[in-house]
This record gives sequence, structure tokens and C-alpha cells, in this order.
Amino acid sequence: MLIKGHEVKGDIVDLETRCSHYHKEIDRIAIKFYCCQTYYPCHQCHENHGCRNPKVWPKEQFNQKAVLCGGCGYEMTIHEYLLCHSSCPNCSIPFNPGCKLHKHFYFEP
Repeated sequence: MLIKGHEVKGDIVDLETRCSHYHKEIDRIAIKFYCCQTYYPCHQCHENHGCRNPKVWPKEQFNQKAVLCGGCGYEMTIHEYLLCHSSCPNCSIPFNPGCKLHKHFYFEP
């Protein structure tokens, strides 16, 4: 599905990147998976529809744009996302702070 000009794959339920697994009002980011360079709303969507070869972003590449705001379409670097205090640095729309509990699925510790 094309969301804010970016291709996002998975079990998407709306144009702010919510999916069938995470669909609260504040669930509005998609993460580009390092292994396939494709945006998915969550690790479960990648597991169901992705490349079947999950790999996390290495720390030395945290300057890459890999997190998409479903509110405005801004692409954040991983560093920006990890430091953004659960809101978009471009449009200030809130993100689910609980997403950080899953960062090990996406980013090297």
C-alpha cells in the first residue's frame, strides 16, 4: 500500500500505517527492515509477509532513514526515532511509546 508516498507492506488497516496487530490511535509508524529494505508496520507483518530472513539494523547504520511517520510521511533516521520521545520530530504527532519495547526486533542493541 502506498502511504504518504512510501510503499508499506503487511496487514495494513489504514493510511497512517496501523495494522491488524497494532491499531490504536497512536500506532502510526512503519519501520524499514534492514534485511529487505521494505517498510512494515510491525515485526509480525514482516514475519507474515516479509523476506523470511529477518535482520536488525546494525548500530553503525543508525544514521539511515528507516522509520516512517504515518501522520505526515516524514522518514526519520534510526537515531532520530530513538531520541524523539515518542512523537514525530517533523509534525509532533504522538507515537506509541510501547513500540520501544520491541526495538530489539528492528535495531541492534
